[in-house]
Amino acid sequence: MIFRSVFSGKARRFCRAELFFGVALSAAAPPARPLCHRGTARKTRSKERRFFMNAKNSAQKFRKVCMVALLAAGMLLGVSGPASAIDFKVKGEWLVGFGVADTGLTRHTRNPGFGQPSQKSNNNDVFGAAQRVRLQLDAVASEALSGTVFFEIGDQNWGRDGGAAAGRSVGGALGADGVAVEVKNAYIDWIVPQTDLKFRMGLQGLALPNVAGGSAVLDADVAAVVASYQFNDNVGLTAFWARPINDNYRNGALASRNSTDKDNFLDNIDLFALALPLTFDGVEVTPWVMYGMIGKNAFGNLNTTDGDLSNTIFGTTAAYYNYPGANPTTAAVTSKHYGSLFWAGLPVAITAFDPLNIEFDINYGYAEAMGRYDVVKRMDPTAVDRASTQRQGWLAKALIEYKLDWGVPGIFGWYASGDDGNVKNGSERMPSIAGAGNFTSFVGDGNLAWGPGNGDYIDWNMSYAGTWGIGAQLRDMSFVEDLSHTFRIAYWGGTNSTSMVKYMRSASAWNDGIGADGPYLTTHDGLLEFNLVNAYQIYENLEMNLELGYVVNMMDNDTWRKRGYTGGGNGSFSKQDAWKAQLVFAYSF
Repeated sequence: MIFRSVFSGKARRFCRAELFFGVALSAAAPPARPLCHRGTARKTRSKERRFFMNAKNSAQKFRKVCMVALLAAGMLLGVSGPASAIDFKVKGEWLVGFGVADTGLTRHTRNPGFGQPSQKSNNNDVFGAAQRVRLQLDAVASEALSGTVFFEIGDQNWGRDGGAAAGRSVGGALGADGVAVEVKNAYIDWIVPQTDLKFRMGLQGLALPNVAGGSAVLDADVAAVVASYQFNDNVGLTAFWARPINDNYRNGALASRNSTDKDNFLDNIDLFALALPLTFDGVEVTPWVMYGMIGKNAFGNLNTTDGDLSNTIFGTTAAYYNYPGANPTTAAVTSKHYGSLFWAGLPVAITAFDPLNIEFDINYGYAEAMGRYDVVKRMDPTAVDRASTQRQGWLAKALIEYKLDWGVPGIFGWYASGDDGNVKNGSERMPSIAGAGNFTSFVGDGNLAWGPGNGDYIDWNMSYAGTWGIGAQLRDMSFVEDLSHTFRIAYWGGTNSTSMVKYMRSASAWNDGIGADGPYLTTHDGLLEFNLVNAYQIYENLEMNLELGYVVNMMDNDTWRKRGYTGGGNGSFSKQDAWKAQLVFAYSF
């Protein structure tokens, strides 16, 4: 299948294991008949009859339950009739990590207005320890039919209790009794009889076709139905329907919608995609398109673990809008029930000149306007522009590598459209669902896609929106057996107009985009990133991974501070560089 199952965008390395179940049942003899006096014999016999009838019924019910349990156990173990062909395969991954980091790009910030105190930006611990467990169980009936369930325990930060606000990071405090088990994937794979048409149905990892730095549009776990067909060795076809959002809206969560302001009404997002994988001698091309429809209430009460849709598509309230850190005064109001979404991509991989590898990828995205909102200009309540929620843009990225005996040197780069400074025509940054850009492992989503401890260890910029960059790498260098190294250096520049700063509510508003599209970079801003990843294979299934990362902060203070704003200026910030060092032990089977 073109659309693959993923572990947060990372390839899985597992081998087979066996799983055993045990069932122990016991039955007790009925109680002895009690002694009674003659005068109470009839009454007692009546009670005895009811007692033994109830006991008999209970015993029958118990036997039925036992038979059902034994039958279910037999089916699981493959010892009962038709279920004997079921082959259970277990895969998994344990991560235990330790890290030190200061990942904030600001040391102190000051809010707009005269006399405002300076506030410390980051209160996270410098040192952290955490763990994560992932277990996958495949029930394989044949090459044509299988089912998969994939559990995740964690991430569990060591020392963090199971309080209601702790979320998934519970169970690390004294006692270790957190409820941190979640269903990550659950799907069935099957082939239509007498055909080559394949289906995958359920919660699954889904990634749009991509090369050169990962998917900028969608790479996440989502409920979906995927169909794929291979016509011949050269041509295939893949289609899917996915529903990332539905039935989360609660009445009154957004601005008044009159008759449409109802629980679970007009709050779904549906995605439909087609991909045409073409494989020739030394060339792979996979053109794809994806259409989506989004309800006007889709962002009400929204809480997702992958992506930040209210910021990466468009916003419809005063809290969510097209620009991170903007200063809106009204919510977007629209008479439309649904808006349209559209993406297209063309990833191309050329291996015909091996050991030279060439990859490039072109993407376009569009989100229809769903109303307008007022946004304050230069912190002046009398100066207001009417902004549109429309968003559209494009991205081009490329990678060139040359394979040598000791490693793979390469260069990479990208350019994504940015905002033009006019909020009336919407945003010019490409929208996304849940991108996973992985050219780098600090600002991007490279390496293990995981970090120990609290704070922004990973996932700063996942979509490349509003940025450009160039970098070089030495990948998979190895001079000692079982030890490899990857070194990267990359410059992140901005493509957003400096004119956008006048709509921001503070000088440090550029930092609000981390976790969605990344820091909001203008054409005067930049980040210089260094990565060094070292992997040592202790055993065949146990890897020790040491990652070092550093980001030089080149945000332009003058551009963002903009003296002369109404009310005492736009505030200020003192910037700092970000760094991290993490040691992770990864056991996979």
